[in-house]
Amino acid sequence: MSTWDVGTKGATAHARRALPLVAATAVLTAGCGGGSGPGTAAGEGKLADGKTFTMAYASDPGNLDPAKTVMSIAIGINRYLYDPLIHLDGKGEPEAGLAQKWKATTKTATFTLRPGIKCSDGSALTASDVAANIDYIGDPGNKSPLAGVLIQPGTTAKADDARRTVTLTSGAPDAFLLRNAGSVPIACGKGLGDRSALAKGGKGSGTGMFTMTEAVTGDHYTLTRRKDHTWGPGGSKGDTKGLPDKVTIRVIPNETTAANLLLSGELNASAISGAEQKRLAAQKLFHADVQAPLGGLYFNQGGSRPGEDEEVRRALVQALNLPDVGKVITNGTGKPSQGLVTDEPRACTGDSVTGNLPGHDLAAAKSALSKAGWKPGAGGIRTKNGKKLTLSLMYGTQNGPSMAAGAELIQKEWKSLGAEAELKPVDSPALNSTLFGSGNWDVSMGPIALAAPTQLVPFMSGPTPPKGLNFSGVDNPDYTALVQKASAKVGAAGCPQWQDAEKALIKNLDAVPYYNSLTPVFGKGARFKVSQGAIVPSSIRMYAN
Repeated sequence: MSTWDVGTKGATAHARRALPLVAATAVLTAGCGGGSGPGTAAGEGKLADGKTFTMAYASDPGNLDPAKTVMSIAIGINRYLYDPLIHLDGKGEPEAGLAQKWKATTKTATFTLRPGIKCSDGSALTASDVAANIDYIGDPGNKSPLAGVLIQPGTTAKADDARRTVTLTSGAPDAFLLRNAGSVPIACGKGLGDRSALAKGGKGSGTGMFTMTEAVTGDHYTLTRRKDHTWGPGGSKGDTKGLPDKVTIRVIPNETTAANLLLSGELNASAISGAEQKRLAAQKLFHADVQAPLGGLYFNQGGSRPGEDEEVRRALVQALNLPDVGKVITNGTGKPSQGLVTDEPRACTGDSVTGNLPGHDLAAAKSALSKAGWKPGAGGIRTKNGKKLTLSLMYGTQNGPSMAAGAELIQKEWKSLGAEAELKPVDSPALNSTLFGSGNWDVSMGPIALAAPTQLVPFMSGPTPPKGLNFSGVDNPDYTALVQKASAKVGAAGCPQWQDAEKALIKNLDAVPYYNSLTPVFGKGARFKVSQGAIVPSSIRMYAN
């Protein structure tokens, strides 16, 4: 999900305040007000050592076990704690991470680790540690949400500790195997035998530039820099001048509060998706921008839910002026969606949305409901077999007040259709537990952030929770067939089939992507780059006041 901010892909996202579900393998380019990148910045002064970088997230991350989450906020924190085998540069090309060499097909991949990598407890990272990470996700019995997203179910790995090599055999063909498997966050040490420790930040089990030193659920998380870290992206090292000694992540649900703290200097970074953007931009604060698929609808097709009927889904979509809803949820700063994969650089490009979603037509929507057996009842509310057309509409509170306003607009337009919508605001952990746990929902506005079309597959096909990630209960034979064809081709060679697969979902209204936002991550007293929907820890630079 994920955005699942799926990404990490699971999963988003990120200093991505906006994304609950994310697949974290994309590299997002940073757009900077008043400068670009983490180097010397006009008005920031000189690089300073010994500082604390304080940033805000709108929700608690929940479970921090890197193999047990696709929630963007958890993924954003884990970027500090765990490194992947490879990074992606601005063009989407692989560069060294924990691995210094690699090769891959659609079925197998081999990674050679850099020498001298240490876990945060001082022990050496071994090829066996890496293989254990892969095996855990690939084992269906462990029910990792990354299974099918980054690692195919049934995938196994073999390690040669002497040669520092890990060779994995994918449980199913993966067109982007190198990109996906290489993005798995790697834990080591005692955490591999104690997942409960990983759930709390895995002290001593990290491979990243920082280690967790304090965790107060719902309030703050403190991380301390490892000066012995020498294997960051682009050759970055933990003893570089200007890096913060500590990182404090504060849980601040209210965007106005976060904006005020930025301006006062109590925060160094926060993603702002709502109206506070204008106030901060007017102060010419530095910002790195994240494209986020905020405008998306997903219908629960399980059991006797209204969304099970395609005609009902069609009527509900036709009743909405989606461009207007999109402008509301993005405060007029977004643009229409072109596909379900949004994290740049995308593995496949193209437009799978235009011409495949029904346009706004209230009369046609009412007609479609009538054909589906829903007739006007008392007060104009549609009924069928004595049951009112009532829907729960779930949206993320971490997405800011504009998402609530968008939900209210949808509620109003559905009322004109004769459908009642009960608004259900939830934070990221609650969204996760509802979609993948209780299943008690009708329509979700929770976005999914993806970098490669393969990462969408487990969310739109296969087993439903708790056995799988197909949270909507989608059963689309056309999509499944096209995925099989695309999966047999390496990388971009299968992009035409991947695009057709997306179109099959959208035409059937199994997924309704309609608007993307450009969410700025504002900074004060610090600069940074954004990659894979989150701040790159090694890119942070602190400045003297």
